[in-house]
Amino acid sequence: MAKQTRQDIQEDVQAYAPETVAVDNAPVSAPVKKEKAAPVWEIKDRLYTLKTGKTPLVFTIPSRHSSVSPLLYFDPELKYQRELRYATNQPSVFADEQKGESTLGRIIMRNGMLRVPKEQQNLQKLLSLYHPLKDVLYEEYDSVQDSVDELDWINLEIDALMLAKDMDIDHAEAVLRSEYGSKVSELTSSELRRDLLVFAKRNPNLFINLAKDENIQLRNIGIRATEAGIIKLSPDQRLFTFGETNRKLMSVPFDEHPYSALAAWFKTDEGMEVYKNIEKRLK
Repeated sequence: MAKQTRQDIQEDVQAYAPETVAVDNAPVSAPVKKEKAAPVWEIKDRLYTLKTGKTPLVFTIPSRHSSVSPLLYFDPELKYQRELRYATNQPSVFADEQKGESTLGRIIMRNGMLRVPKEQQNLQKLLSLYHPLKDVLYEEYDSVQDSVDELDWINLEIDALMLAKDMDIDHAEAVLRSEYGSKVSELTSSELRRDLLVFAKRNPNLFINLAKDENIQLRNIGIRATEAGIIKLSPDQRLFTFGETNRKLMSVPFDEHPYSALAAWFKTDEGMEVYKNIEKRLK
């Protein structure tokens, strides 16, 4: 066997090397273009529900294009609007693909729901892929997404309950007062703890937002001071005065909640002195 030279070996390597493109005199392998996989359509029974939160006995979804209820789908491949039409005897929902006589069907939800068996592929594809009112008027029930949403809600409940469990009594009173008002003053510490946990479980998102609101305790002090007569709020809710002397403390800006405005004022130099005075009187 003839002995290969160094030049022969290099020529053999280049013959089997991938194609390269020179950029700025540097060899770079040509990128391989990957085809985007088409979404997989699963053959299964499907359930559709109204998004309005209501459950009317009978509710009709538009099933064919008309001037009153336009039913069109923009085809990104053909690049034009296509007329949609539900025909029970046609495999396609596009009017321009339907051949011969078409038997038009109605799409009726009963008690806010519509179950479509896997045999009715034309109706399923119209409702799931092409109908312009999907996710606007109605939605397809997704058991996987529903379980994810439920898990998120459970975790939110746990976070809220843990926050409520470890909250000090003054902060707890401030949070509950924003929800229940002045009746919080009549609760015992045990009742307050109980109601706090109930509130956290019933509305965890609102509870967490209130618990993390840096002004919530300032608002609570303002409300308690008003209830105790230390400060006064005018009948038109536009002016706070000192209770004993009727000295003006602050004017409430137009279209702003009085106690939110008071909480913001407590952070000013003048307001901080009044706040310290009120805190001592409330103890």
